[in-house]
Amino acid sequence: MRELARRGETIVVLDDLSTGKRRNLDGVAGEIEFLEASIADPQALARAARGADFVVHLAARTSVPRSVEEPLETNAVNVEGTLRVLVAARDAGARRLVYAASSSAYGEARTLPKAESMPAAPISPYGAAKFAGELYARVFTRVYGLETVSLRYFNVFGPRQEPGSPYSGVLARFLLALVRGEDPVIFGDGEQSRDFTYIDNVVDATLAACTAPGLSGQVLNVAIGSRVSLNETLRLLARLTGRPVAPRYEPPRAGDILHSQADITLARQLLRYEPRVGFEEGMRRTWQWYLSEYSPAQS
Repeated sequence: MRELARRGETIVVLDDLSTGKRRNLDGVAGEIEFLEASIADPQALARAARGADFVVHLAARTSVPRSVEEPLETNAVNVEGTLRVLVAARDAGARRLVYAASSSAYGEARTLPKAESMPAAPISPYGAAKFAGELYARVFTRVYGLETVSLRYFNVFGPRQEPGSPYSGVLARFLLALVRGEDPVIFGDGEQSRDFTYIDNVVDATLAACTAPGLSGQVLNVAIGSRVSLNETLRLLARLTGRPVAPRYEPPRAGDILHSQADITLARQLLRYEPRVGFEEGMRRTWQWYLSEYSPAQS
């Protein structure tokens, strides 16, 4: 959104603020039209999509543990909601819809890195629902001629990510714990690894996917293309923050995969995508934001 505003684009944002905050719009609120509504509301979706050339669908219930606890609610948002967004984009005559798919579609694939040619095998309701969104996107391309591109994001992190919920992303929870002087919690032994991807890289790929030629119906990985374990991540944070880190280990959670790493060859070829911000630099930037936002001195 901020990058689109910087480019001078006309922007309409629809968000029910179930996980976001209105203050995240600070600095760009005057440059966008903001609709506080859910993707379950077809009238609001129609209004948001009216006249749009491109629709970027980012709305979702994003937590694997929450999907295990609440599969029906996850399906309602991530499958039924995605279908409603596709219908709104089709009816509005949009040129292309870019869908925020998920690396969870791969499930516990033993082969690394994970390439788009591998069969989908999700192991959580969240992964199944996000993969269903990809299938619907491809169907809308085939049946209705709506150009769609599905981007499988790998563990996105960065400033403004909500840390306060038990369903928040692991890096957001780590950083909040360190700001507060608490012990970070790891579910499992900490040797599980992820291809953590800084938000600026995701923005680059997503905006490129709006206009790159010959992409309709494609599924592409968006990531760094490397992986780091949670234990290594905490050692890095100890070095970056200068704070002691003593994790507390809890039993593994249902639906969590052990290892994830993307093959980004296809994104490089079709989007000319190249991750600009590496993991360590991304963590440094994100730590500085969490420190300024959540430290007791800021309360």
